[in-house]
Amino acid sequence: MRQKYVLMFIFILFIFTIILLIVIRTDQSNSKISSKSSETEFTTNQNLVQDTVPFEELTIPYLRKYYYESQLGELDQISQNSKYTSYLTNYVSDDFKIDGLLTIPDGEQPSDGWPAIIFIHGYIPPDQYKTLSKYVEYVDYLARSGFVVFKIDLRGHGESEGDAHGAYYSSDYIRDVMNAQTALQQTDFVNPSKIGLWGHSMAGNIVSRTMAARPEITTGVIWAGAVYTYQDMKDYAINDSSYIKQDINYNKKEERERLFDIHGTFSSDSLFWNEVSPIEYLKDSNSAIQIHHAVNDSVVSIEYSRNLVEKTKESNLKIELWEYPNGGHNIEDPSFSLAMQRTVEFYTKHFE
Repeated sequence: MRQKYVLMFIFILFIFTIILLIVIRTDQSNSKISSKSSETEFTTNQNLVQDTVPFEELTIPYLRKYYYESQLGELDQISQNSKYTSYLTNYVSDDFKIDGLLTIPDGEQPSDGWPAIIFIHGYIPPDQYKTLSKYVEYVDYLARSGFVVFKIDLRGHGESEGDAHGAYYSSDYIRDVMNAQTALQQTDFVNPSKIGLWGHSMAGNIVSRTMAARPEITTGVIWAGAVYTYQDMKDYAINDSSYIKQDINYNKKEERERLFDIHGTFSSDSLFWNEVSPIEYLKDSNSAIQIHHAVNDSVVSIEYSRNLVEKTKESNLKIELWEYPNGGHNIEDPSFSLAMQRTVEFYTKHFE
């Protein structure tokens, strides 16, 4: 009897051992499958990264696909006159708070909202930039002419968050402009289809690249602008004594060096650089650009503007260039008033 129980115990133990071995083997197999799946997923992600073009974010096609969403913050009134009221406000661009000076015309608002101008400053050493002390006469003239004017402090300037990476080899400032446009479109006082751009000097590049990347912005004015084809940077250079090399930190220098190591400097045979340059995209647009440039500009050669007109004259782009014998880089008196008058007439015509 005892022997019978012993045999039964051995049999049960044997069956239990077999079941345990089967379970362990199954777990090991599942573990291998899981590891293999993870490895495959990692490899796929690695391939995706490798297939991405380095510095693609600089290109017009990339900027056209980029998602923009923003709105104005609280309006803090700082002044008022018989023509307009001024406010300090802000909006968000790439998670950075960007400050700006906003003017809104007084008087009866059009039923579809006021036409608006995003005003983009030129190069000023970022730590010297002040919201209320730069371009005062320019903003005042436009604001008195019945436009909402939003003079934005590009990231890294004044109290705006983020780093000032520069215009020509970064798309940061362009995204700042596009987010400013989106923020204005969300208001109840701006006509969302009548938002134009105004840019000075460095902002000539920002205006042209923004209009190439956002075809719905069809009106732009550029004063003493620089760098459109990028070949023109090689040909004409920029002679700005206010430029502070020290404001480009080592990380920015390393990034720029890496950009040139990968893609080289500008070449008309380079697909990458042709996608960074706005020229070919503007040629196919029905936009309108007005350019003002003084012949005696010692900072940005007038050849930049002449070259842009030459490059786009056989295209759909409506472009006009006004040259002034004097006025310097800022097109000051005696040319300032005439240049501003032409600017206002241009916006008025194209906002109709």
